[in-house]
Order: sequence, then C-alpha cells, then structure tokens
Amino acid sequence: MQISSAFVKLFLLMKEGVEEKIKVLLIEDEKEVAELYRLKLSLDGYEVITAENGEEGLERAFSEKPDLIFLDIKMPKMDGFEALKKLRSNEKTKNVPILILSNFDEQELIEKGMTLGANEYLIKSQFTPEGISKKIKDWLGE
Repeated sequence: MQISSAFVKLFLLMKEGVEEKIKVLLIEDEKEVAELYRLKLSLDGYEVITAENGEEGLERAFSEKPDLIFLDIKMPKMDGFEALKKLRSNEKTKNVPILILSNFDEQELIEKGMTLGANEYLIKSQFTPEGISKKIKDWLGE
C-alpha cells in the first residue's frame, strides 16, 4: 500500500501543531465551472490552483506540486488523456491522486482514463462542489 505524500505531510504538520493547506490543482477549461469549484474548495480551506487547458495544467502541476489533481478530459491545446499520460510519466506527479472530472460518461472514456492512471473518474452532473470537496477528504485521508 502506497501512502500519498499529502497524507504524510498532513500527519507531520498535525504532529508539529502547524496547519498547512492542502493544495488542489483544478484543470478545467470552462471558466464558470472552474470558478464554482475554486470558490467552494477555497471556502473549505484548500489552496486551489487552476489551469484552463492541459498544457497549462502540466506546467502548474510540475511547478506547484499539488496534493491532488482534478482533470477535465475535453480541453483545448492538450486534452485530459494526454495530460494524464504526462503526469503519470513524470517523477514529480506520478504518485499524486488524479481524479478525472468530466461531462462525458461513456464507458469507453471511463475505461481509458482508468487505464491511463486516473485514480477515479467522476461525472460532473453527479457531483456538486460539496461532493467534490468530500472527494478530497476521501483521497487524502482528512
């Protein structure tokens, strides 16, 4: 069983009595959707970084070192599947939990995302921003 770096960080900080925000990267091309999730997650105490496409998402993932990534599939410049491949092949991000957050619920796309290394595939219409916030707690053991 592999323990995420976010969980270890959280444990060490709690032990020291210092609270550091969990860093979440949201890669989403729809600005209104991204802002809705960003606002809810920020209110819940998370540090939220956003990116509007796969290329920008990779740059942010490598430079910001998030504890968890939400990744859309259909985006300009680089789609989520290509970004997922690159995230999983990079030493800095290969163990970061990545949750696909998509409007598309076709079984073929779900299987592709899971095969490429997503930890979970979430359908946007089935999750409110509050539900997304809960997923962070589920994945990072909060």
